[in-house]
Amino acid sequence: MTHTHAEILDLDAEVLAEHLASIVAWLPVEATPRHIVDLGCGTGAGTFALLDRFPGAHITAVDASAEHLSRLREKAVQRGVAEQVRAVEADLDAPWPDLGRPDMVWASASLHHMADPDDTLRRVHSTLAPGGLFAVVELAGFPRFLPATAPENRPGLEERCHAAADHKHAVHVPHRGADWGPMLTDAGFAVEDQRTVTVHIDQSRSDAVGRYALNGLQRIRVAVAGLISPEDLAALDDLLNLNSPASILRRADLAVRTERTVWAARRP
Repeated sequence: MTHTHAEILDLDAEVLAEHLASIVAWLPVEATPRHIVDLGCGTGAGTFALLDRFPGAHITAVDASAEHLSRLREKAVQRGVAEQVRAVEADLDAPWPDLGRPDMVWASASLHHMADPDDTLRRVHSTLAPGGLFAVVELAGFPRFLPATAPENRPGLEERCHAAADHKHAVHVPHRGADWGPMLTDAGFAVEDQRTVTVHIDQSRSDAVGRYALNGLQRIRVAVAGLISPEDLAALDDLLNLNSPASILRRADLAVRTERTVWAARRP
């Protein structure tokens, strides 16, 4: 079983919906935003969480993936908010299209993908209306799903896989897990607040946790093949084999464990 990135984003939105809503509710909004730009919107998790809180807003949703934006448009139609959502396909490392003059910009799990994040922050500053709010949400890392004692034949497998993947990503995605506060200040923003949200969702609370764990570990497997021991790779493949008695979908001890940090910064 394989998953597209769009399907993974949809699962992420489903499993973490409650935590995303809490982040949006926390934002220090001075006046209800009329126009919001969602940078690196994916399939719309942030877009629709923002519309849930600000139902009168119009959102410009920007992403480089046509597939992501197609799903976002479908969801907007299903939710009856198609007139409030403008989808814009754009590479944010290239010259930006005209995004208007938003009074809020939202960037969730997207800034660390930018080739030059400092330049991106300066572009956001020049795009945002004076007094506007910039919300940056970043992951501490990819979620963990298994207890430390699992699997029984290779305890600690997941942490070893993440350690190998983190070493690889440190070269290719150096800003993942960065402290964005100083960079926001250097770009001219006033950082008003910051919080870290700890996520722990037991499988019993969502039947999507198993599917989320499956596709998460499938992605890890691609990243760490050749970097972990043959014994660990065999144990990981056993977890990912849906026909195996050890399949991850047969486990009753799964949970989503991660952290998300959000910075609320204002353009003076």
